[in-house]
Amino acid sequence: THWKHGGVVGVRGYGGGVIARYSDSPDKFPNVAAFHTFRVNQPSGWFYTTKALRQVCDIWEKYGSGLTNMHGATGDMILLGTTTENLQPCFDALTDEAGFDLGGSASVLRTPSACVGPARCEFACIDTLDICNDLTHTYQDEMHRPRWPYKWKFKISGCPNDGVAAIARADMPIIGTWRDAMRIDQDAVREYVDNGFDIVGEVVNQCPTQALEWDAKAKKLNLKPEECVRCMHCINKMPKALRPGLYKGATIMIGGKAPLVRGPRLAWVLVPFMKMEPPYTELKDMVERIWD
Repeated sequence: THWKHGGVVGVRGYGGGVIARYSDSPDKFPNVAAFHTFRVNQPSGWFYTTKALRQVCDIWEKYGSGLTNMHGATGDMILLGTTTENLQPCFDALTDEAGFDLGGSASVLRTPSACVGPARCEFACIDTLDICNDLTHTYQDEMHRPRWPYKWKFKISGCPNDGVAAIARADMPIIGTWRDAMRIDQDAVREYVDNGFDIVGEVVNQCPTQALEWDAKAKKLNLKPEECVRCMHCINKMPKALRPGLYKGATIMIGGKAPLVRGPRLAWVLVPFMKMEPPYTELKDMVERIWD
């Protein structure tokens, strides 16, 4: 059957977090005449305990269809399919019993999401988990009560590999980076080469700005720091030998979208480098000026 977005349903105090869905043929499919969707705010980096997942699934089996999507493009847990009368009791159980809140839907701040960052990745340049958690708690009103003509998304990636595809999908991507020179362990570089690694073909010739040179006689990899754009290609190829610099922060970007009708639009750089230290006052001041 064809599904339509229509009508307004929700839970007390919230203007977002529930997507109303109704069947166009309720007489033919009475059991799914209403099939509303919850967006449930995920933990930073999508780290769950099995106990928490069981609680959510048990609640959803009781009040909904049991169908889930882990995770939606925004990052939320998506609970697919419940009736209008079950919305409030399901929400009450999610918050009171399982400790979860709703995420963002409609013209709101969509639920911020982040890669696993320093929890699992040695190349993370910022604490993606803390930034995501901080922004989520700071902007609860913007997440749950529509105030704009269109949505807004934060996505936080710990390094320029952009593990959450923020550049293509977020209004404001926050991308971890470094400001000083990339670190090079020359002994580890030589070990790669001695083991048959084609450093010229795989790394030097692939550098988009020709920032690297291989001195075959001295068996040394030379870097021109002023030419490096921190694309991570060489680090990805030689992770035991190359590492981000020590002066770390984030590049703040603006304008990424992934609309279905007109196709994606990549974000562009707004602030080349910003230190990212709690409570992230510089970032929040800039965000709020943009919103206002």
